[in-house]
Amino acid sequence: MNVLVTGATGFVGRHLVAALLARGHRVRALARDASKAADMPWIDDVEFIAADIHGPHATVATWVEGIDVLLHLAWPGLPNYRALFHFEHNLMADYAFIKQAVVAGVPQVLVTGTCFEYGMQSGPLDERCEPRPANPYGVAKNTLRVFLEALQGEHPFTLQWARLFYLHGSGQNPNSLLAALDRAIDAGDPSFPMSGGEQLRDYLAIEVAARHLAQLMEYRQFSGVINCCSGKPVSVRALVEQRVRERHSDITLNLGHYPYSSHEPMAFWGSTERLRDLTGERDDT
Repeated sequence: MNVLVTGATGFVGRHLVAALLARGHRVRALARDASKAADMPWIDDVEFIAADIHGPHATVATWVEGIDVLLHLAWPGLPNYRALFHFEHNLMADYAFIKQAVVAGVPQVLVTGTCFEYGMQSGPLDERCEPRPANPYGVAKNTLRVFLEALQGEHPFTLQWARLFYLHGSGQNPNSLLAALDRAIDAGDPSFPMSGGEQLRDYLAIEVAARHLAQLMEYRQFSGVINCCSGKPVSVRALVEQRVRERHSDITLNLGHYPYSSHEPMAFWGSTERLRDLTGERDDT
């Protein structure tokens, strides 16, 4: 298929573009920073567009000409989840962009949502759980989904909403947990400050997540919400200890240095039943 990927040079985008190309799709990759694109291993295999989808001179109809599927990943300002700009700016700018794409004739849109749409609910969470977002990022993402579902009533299109949980791997934010740990190990730091580590989270390798998103896009009959996750609760401490072992490091974990997050429940993970039914995969390792 002919696919337009926004946020193509971001953490998820760079891996998703590679997964799409490997599966034989033709990719039009869009990102704001052309200098980042030059470093992408796939840059010679895509049609690259350097542009700001929220900018005043966005030519959306031109960008989506001949496109079968819009994979919308771009969302400025992360990981500042509690900033008001998520709904003061990003929400309506994203809605306007996607609406223009749909009106221009794009029949299928896949948008990456977030596990923060579930809010402070604990335990295993499936797509039937009522969204209760508790931070501006989650509010904005969930509201965008509601707006797009209303848009389907006037301009019918397939809407696939993939809620991402905790992804890790090459290209992740340098301030994320494992990236910070790797940096401390590389620097030879004697200890690593962290929380108590008892939180249970749902972690998934970015390569696996990218594969799932590509598979979901290919399942064109599906319209709705789907968790993109492992379905396996793992404690933050266990995750960090595993990475320390993998790195053969003797760094000491300074447990309890940071308080637990106020915008996340202590224990939650996603259900993969719907994801497994669509992809046919039985293991997310």
